[in-house]
Amino acid sequence: MDRFDQIRWLLRRQTTLVLASSDEGAMPRATPLFFVADSGLRLYWFSSRASWHSRNCVRHPLSAITIFRDARRWQQIEGVQMEGFVAVVTDRALRRVVTHDYGARFALDKSFAGVIQRSSLYCFTPEWIRHISNAHRFGEKFELNLRSKSR
Repeated sequence: MDRFDQIRWLLRRQTTLVLASSDEGAMPRATPLFFVADSGLRLYWFSSRASWHSRNCVRHPLSAITIFRDARRWQQIEGVQMEGFVAVVTDRALRRVVTHDYGARFALDKSFAGVIQRSSLYCFTPEWIRHISNAHRFGEKFELNLRSKSR
């Protein structure tokens, strides 16, 4: 399994990310959110445009995310830290695909359709990822720099 596959494996098995954003005064905020991921390691979630974290991401798209397994022993600790950019998804075809995947993943019934319809869809595109796993030894990690060469 290559490094991207290791991260995809983790993302498929976890349901909640923690989004770190900051407001105009640089006050940090950490928000847990349900998510779905695509094969390119982009993460998607639905949220109200009025929420603090959504407003923060519109003002300051550079954000950080962490996703990790529940652990009872130090050898079970595994997760990813990511830095990248958040954007509101405006592509209707992509929204339909993500809505379907999100509804299937979280077994949402039709009563939740109105909530999804009123919510905005957000996409996090990672530029840097650190994968940490203590399964073989304490502090084992690798990093992926996905930043565009044109930056």
